[in-house]
Amino acid sequence: MLARRLRSKFPPLSRRWQTTASTTAIEPPPAGGHSSSVASSQLFRITRESALRTPGISWQDEESDRNIIGGRETRKMNLYQAVRDALSIALSKDDTAVIFGEDIAFGGVFRCTMGLAEEFGRERVFNTPLTEQGIAGFGIGLASMGHTAIAEIQFADYIFPAFDQLVNEAAKFRYRSGGHFSIGGLTVRTPTMAVGHGGLYHSQSPEGFFMGASGLKVVIPRSPIQCKGLLLSAIRDPNPVIFMEPKILYRSAVEQVPIDDFSLPLSRAEILIPGSDLTLLTWGTPIYHCESALRLLNSPPPSLAPLIPPSLRNAKVELIDLRTILPWDVETVVESVRRTKRLVIVHEAGMTGGVGGEIAAEVGKRAFLRLEAPVRRIAGWDVPAGLQFEKFNMPDAVRILDGIMETLSY
Repeated sequence: MLARRLRSKFPPLSRRWQTTASTTAIEPPPAGGHSSSVASSQLFRITRESALRTPGISWQDEESDRNIIGGRETRKMNLYQAVRDALSIALSKDDTAVIFGEDIAFGGVFRCTMGLAEEFGRERVFNTPLTEQGIAGFGIGLASMGHTAIAEIQFADYIFPAFDQLVNEAAKFRYRSGGHFSIGGLTVRTPTMAVGHGGLYHSQSPEGFFMGASGLKVVIPRSPIQCKGLLLSAIRDPNPVIFMEPKILYRSAVEQVPIDDFSLPLSRAEILIPGSDLTLLTWGTPIYHCESALRLLNSPPPSLAPLIPPSLRNAKVELIDLRTILPWDVETVVESVRRTKRLVIVHEAGMTGGVGGEIAAEVGKRAFLRLEAPVRRIAGWDVPAGLQFEKFNMPDAVRILDGIMETLSY
C-alpha cells in the first residue's frame, strides 16, 4: 500500500516528463542531452599530486629512496596509452612475458600495443590467426610452461569461441592437478562494453557469463591510472585473469598517470563518493553515467527541476566502483549497504543473468534486515544491442536518476 502511494506521488521520470511537458512550458533538453561527457568527470586524477596519492597504490620498483612521492613523475595518458605503458613494463621486467593476438604486432585495433613489436622483438609480440579458441588454448599452454602469457581477444564479443578453453581448462587447471601445476601467468585482455554505434557484435558486456567459473578473475578498470595498476596486478597475479577494458574510454578517459611500476589491489572495490542515504554500485563506463545522475539529482537543470522533489536533492549517495567482478569485494559492498540501507546496481549487460543479480542475492542474504527498500538493478535491456538504438539500450544518467529517486522514495 505504501509503495503504491509513493508511486502515485513520484511516478516514473518518463511518465512525469510527459505529464509536465503537457501542462507547463519548459525549455527543451539540451541538444547533447543532460549527461555530461566522460572527459568532464570530476573523478579523474588530473594533477600529479592526486595521481601519486591514488588509494591503494603500491610501488613495485626496488629503489627505496624513491618510495617518497616527491621523487616520482607522472605523464598525461588516455586509457589505451596506460595499457601500452603497463605492457611495456611487463615485457621489460619479465623476460618470459610474451604478447599475442589478432593484429597486435601492428598495434591492434585500438593501438594498445603500438610499437611494442619493434621495441621488444617480434618473437615476443606477435600476431595470431583469427581463432579465439586457439589464442586462449595457446596462452594456457604457454603459461603452463612457466611463461607470462598476455593474450588479446580483439573484442569481448568474440570471446565466446574461447569460452570452453577459459572455463573448462584455464579456470580448472590448478585444481585438477591437485595444485601441482598452474597457469597463473595467463592474462586475457579484451575491449568490452558499448561504444555508441557498435551494434550486435561490438557492444556487448559478457562479464556475467564468467561468474560461475571458479578459478578465474575478471577485472574491469574505469580510468588510465586504474587500468595500468590493475593490469600489472593481473599480469602478476597467480591466477588466470580476464581483463576487460571499456572501449569507449580508450581515448575519452585521460589522467595524469605515474610513469613508474605500480600495482593496485584486485578484488577490492573503491568508494569514489562517500554517502549515507543510498549505495550506488557499478563498474567500467557506467561510473560516469552514475556521476552524471548524481549531479542531476543534486543540481537539476531547469527542464528537470519540476520532476525532482526538493526533499531528495540533498540525498548523500555513496558511489562505489567494484573494479574486480570475480571474485567481487563482498565486504565493502555489504558494509556500505548496512550503513545506507539502500542499494542500486548499474551495469551495461542485460538484466537477466547479469552480475547485478548475484550481488543483489548476496546483499539480500547478508543485510536483509537493514534494507529499507528492495535492491534495484538498472541494466541494459534483455535484447541484442541494436545499431541505431544502442543509446536507448544502455542505462544512461536519466534512467539511473529515476532508479535512485524511486529507491529513495520507497
